[in-house]
Amino acid sequence: MKDDEIDYSDIPPLTDEFFKKATLRIPAALTDLGFTDFFATAFEPYRAQDLVPARVVAQMGLLKVSTGEAEHYADLSGKLRHELKGPGSGSGYPAVGDWVALRPPAGEGRAVIHAVLPRRSRFSRKTAGHRTEEQVVAANVDTIFLVSGLDGDYNPRRIERYLTAAWDSGAQPIVVLNKLDRCDNPEACLLEVEAVALGVPVHRVSALTGESCEELTAYLGPGQTVGLLGSSGVGKSTLSNYLLGREAQKTADVREGDDRGRHTTTHRELFVTPTGGLLIDTPGLRELQLWEGDQQGIESSFADVEELAESCRFADCRHQGEPGCAVEAGLTPERLESYRKLQRELHQLHVRQDELARLLEKRKNKILHKGQRQMEKLKGR
Repeated sequence: MKDDEIDYSDIPPLTDEFFKKATLRIPAALTDLGFTDFFATAFEPYRAQDLVPARVVAQMGLLKVSTGEAEHYADLSGKLRHELKGPGSGSGYPAVGDWVALRPPAGEGRAVIHAVLPRRSRFSRKTAGHRTEEQVVAANVDTIFLVSGLDGDYNPRRIERYLTAAWDSGAQPIVVLNKLDRCDNPEACLLEVEAVALGVPVHRVSALTGESCEELTAYLGPGQTVGLLGSSGVGKSTLSNYLLGREAQKTADVREGDDRGRHTTTHRELFVTPTGGLLIDTPGLRELQLWEGDQQGIESSFADVEELAESCRFADCRHQGEPGCAVEAGLTPERLESYRKLQRELHQLHVRQDELARLLEKRKNKILHKGQRQMEKLKGR
């Protein structure tokens, strides 16, 4: 066919959008680390600064990042460090799983992080102690394995708490009941957990023997990120070693008598699995205090409460002893108390967050007024 016989009518025009998409082609090394069009678009403003995208793969005092081709230890730029100095800005500090705009080192020195790209998800908790600050445990996770032991430390109420935080994260929660080899009545435990983990897949496995662990590899497809979360001693390190096909994490026996564990994972780290997935292992959490100040996590974890509440006699029923309360009649005392406890904790957190916001605004105004007074003095000279 000659050139003058070709029909060009079905060929779309080469618009600016076409060329923009053409520049967002993602190298295979980055897609292997979970880099998607979402992060590529967010990184575009930094490309002209000769920065490169990288993912935070470890947090062990120092930050370790990977560009897909090389790993570097990294420091924050002076500007970014200054931006993260103020109270309440700790959640912006790079966490394992974050994507950052990076300037690689010229030689053997450290790389420099200039910005943290927007997150698609983040699993957070309130920092331990009395400070009202957010701690990001893992970022940009697609799926969260909430690991619980089926031994003497088995606790459905703790699973409810983890589910509440997981729903708030933006990732898909999966409950993993580990130590199947230590449980005398796994069916009863499964039914009990399924009753509180409404709409959430529940897997019973034994990381020690490998029983049913292959079910979990389905969540670790190429470029998919899974976070392992749970209390100390639930077997996260053993499960991590199984999913990685090698002994990447140290393991230790739990204490006799109460099956409570000791910290064997001492830092957060991202690993590539044989299936091409990405696994973030984290130290065991001694406590998990809620951080998010809204109701989404609780409403998702306690969907049965919302459904039962529609049948309460009074539309404004608080489920605190009112006559005709369908919630009190329909829930077990343990689940009802767990719901009330999380509601109280969320309310107290909301009060503290409001107080913190008020103090920060007061400090900001004080600094602003001080600057205005100094300017007035300079003008009067």
